[in-house]
Amino acid sequence: MAYGVIKPSIKSGSEELRLNQNRLPFTLLNFWKWNSSDLLSNATRGRFAEFIVATATGIDLGVPRDEWAPYDLVTPEGIKIEVKSAGFVQSWYQDKLSKISFSIKPSFYWDNATNKQSKTKSRYVDVYVMCLLATQDQETIDPLDLDQWRFYVLSVDEINAYKRSQTSITLSSLEKLTKPTFYDHLRQVIISKFKKIPFILVSD
Repeated sequence: MAYGVIKPSIKSGSEELRLNQNRLPFTLLNFWKWNSSDLLSNATRGRFAEFIVATATGIDLGVPRDEWAPYDLVTPEGIKIEVKSAGFVQSWYQDKLSKISFSIKPSFYWDNATNKQSKTKSRYVDVYVMCLLATQDQETIDPLDLDQWRFYVLSVDEINAYKRSQTSITLSSLEKLTKPTFYDHLRQVIISKFKKIPFILVSD
């Protein structure tokens, strides 16, 4: 038997569980609903933020998300992106809003094609996109409403030059370095940061 990397394929959601070659009344869509409906949970919100950035930047959604890549996304222009997310409102009980902070820690890179890890920690990306679910009202918060999100984009050079910490950055510090942008301008801002040129709003 030959061993190597298993390449995942996009599923439709209609795939059924089977037992003894018999179909069970449970589908992959049932799992997705059960597993991923809480978009306010930290883990699910983080992956949903990656999906939002992917849709904004024209990434091919016909290729499954790569769990083990050294970056979260790579755009059609070849820009490697690290996506971070945070929100004031959580799915658990709160007596006050969450303080906003984004991780910027360097990390090791594990190559699933060779099953080997890099020897040094680094940031293997071009651009960071900090995605903030900015709504502070529990009654109206809706992660599916893209108007409720704000996006802070920094080049990896700006992150590397950040002096206060090399592990995390607070919202107040982030706002001193860059202005928030909205979903419909996100792709242009990412390209501008990658090319190290000022962002100029271009109407479609």
